[in-house]
Amino acid sequence: MSAADLAASRTAGDHRLYSRSSFKSSLAAFTLTAGALAIVQLKVSRPMLLAERFLPGAGWAEVLVLGLYAAWLVSRFANAADTARWRQRLWRLFSLVFFAQLLLGLVGVENCLMTGKLHFPIPAMIAGGPAYRGGGFFMPTLLAVTIVFVGPAWCSYLCYFGAWDDIGAKSKRRAVALPRWRNLVRVALLAEVIAMAVLLRVLDAPWWLAAGLAAAFGIFGVVVIAVWSRKTGAMAHCSAYCPIGWVTTTFGRISPFRIKVGNECNQCSACYPVCRYDALNEAHVTSGKAGPNCTLCGDCLSSCRQGQLYYKFPFLGPESSRTLFVVLAVSFHAAFLGLARI
Repeated sequence: MSAADLAASRTAGDHRLYSRSSFKSSLAAFTLTAGALAIVQLKVSRPMLLAERFLPGAGWAEVLVLGLYAAWLVSRFANAADTARWRQRLWRLFSLVFFAQLLLGLVGVENCLMTGKLHFPIPAMIAGGPAYRGGGFFMPTLLAVTIVFVGPAWCSYLCYFGAWDDIGAKSKRRAVALPRWRNLVRVALLAEVIAMAVLLRVLDAPWWLAAGLAAAFGIFGVVVIAVWSRKTGAMAHCSAYCPIGWVTTTFGRISPFRIKVGNECNQCSACYPVCRYDALNEAHVTSGKAGPNCTLCGDCLSSCRQGQLYYKFPFLGPESSRTLFVVLAVSFHAAFLGLARI
């Protein structure tokens, strides 16, 4: 066999191996997504699948479609260089579907609402809403589940508001560092949101006052995106204003997934401006891992020409770790698409 034939044989073998791996990843995403939605379809008394609310029995078709969607989407992530492009697409789709439900709810299509009662789609209300109502822990529970499985990836894959911040930050090609006091601000805002919500409930304040304060918080968040994120190229809303962003990046450390920096990194700094969460700088790279603001988005991986940025999960190699993370993140995305959440 000639050298050319040997090389062609190896290439074909690598392609078959790659195809088998990709098929297994897609099958895993289909199984996780369809399985989770099937449990919801069977166990939740009031239908949570949107199709089931409009046409009895249609929920099963939705389970199949979203399972196939997850399988297809995972295959788009097979190449690490495509991660940023496809993550942004699925994230924006998620936000579009979420706010489309909101608009339909506003015009009276109550089947699009989780409870039939509208509340403001502001991330901070995940904490403030239950504190104000004294109940309704569906969204906090959903957040907690994602934190356990994919750590802080809620902020880069599943947050309906974060996609806007990503668009604002991408108005600049390079991100700059945010102030060091940003986390203190988010902690203070989290305490303020919860304390104010409890106070309003205890005082039996009129609903319009609570609604007005929630709206003001959300509107100021949009201003942060329009001004600060666009000016710095960093996701200032997510990394310096949103209290839930602090919750996910802090408690997300219970997840074993990490973005690591290899020992052969030459500190070329190419990855610094790519990270929109201000989680990669000289100090982080020297320490061998992304900073505490990392949301595991993976956008930085393709910026490293030496391949020294990679996902890490205990007992797995870099590529297997990335594949496992992508399967989980995409499965959550596809499953959440089909639920009435507002």
